Amino acid sequence: MVKAKACPNGLLERDDFTQEDTWRIFRIMSEFVDGFEVLSKVGRAVSIFGSARSKPDTKFYKLGEETAYYIAKAGYAVITGSGPGLMEAANRGTKRAGGRSIGLNIHIPCEQKPNKYVDTLLDFRYFFIRKVMFVKYARAFVILPGGYGTLDEFFEAVNLIQTQRISKFPVILLGSQYWKGLIDWLKETVYRHGNISKEDLNIFVIVDKPQDVAAAIKKFYAKA
Repeated sequence: MVKAKACPNGLLERDDFTQEDTWRIFRIMSEFVDGFEVLSKVGRAVSIFGSARSKPDTKFYKLGEETAYYIAKAGYAVITGSGPGLMEAANRGTKRAGGRSIGLNIHIPCEQKPNKYVDTLLDFRYFFIRKVMFVKYARAFVILPGGYGTLDEFFEAVNLIQTQRISKFPVILLGSQYWKGLIDWLKETVYRHGNISKEDLNIFVIVDKPQDVAAAIKKFYAKA
């Protein structure tokens, strides 16, 4: 059976895969295999996250482009979600620096189109597989201003480090003014109620300048 889904703009996306859950295992396996095969050859990389809604004329877009530029100049490939906004900005900055620009595209009801600055593109149907790829092949997470998806990636990384499911690596929030409310809430509410420890607040760092992101990554691995 082929199922059609309605998008907010009235467009339809067809679900061209069988509805049987057992058959989905093969699609899941194939996505893991494709991701591992391609990304295992990338070498050192940094995953950058941020809003898909930021326009090229905004300060956050320019911030994202410059951040990726310095990361690429430091010798890292850059991995994004391949979409518009700050993902495009990061891929664009990487391209300008002559670095390798990677996009992990996700299939959603209203299809996300990869931006033109991606060199290596992988498509995913399942968010959880895509998230594995972001973590497994990244030497650092850089979190630019964003919404639910960006917050999800930030807390995913912090939680994995907190629970020691992965080794600690740099998790860097860019833009102290943007993140101030969240950090205050973590300190004054979550920590104060005993739901996280003081050490948990040191899992991530906050910087304001694009150059400081690359410097924070370099500093972390210099001590490792």
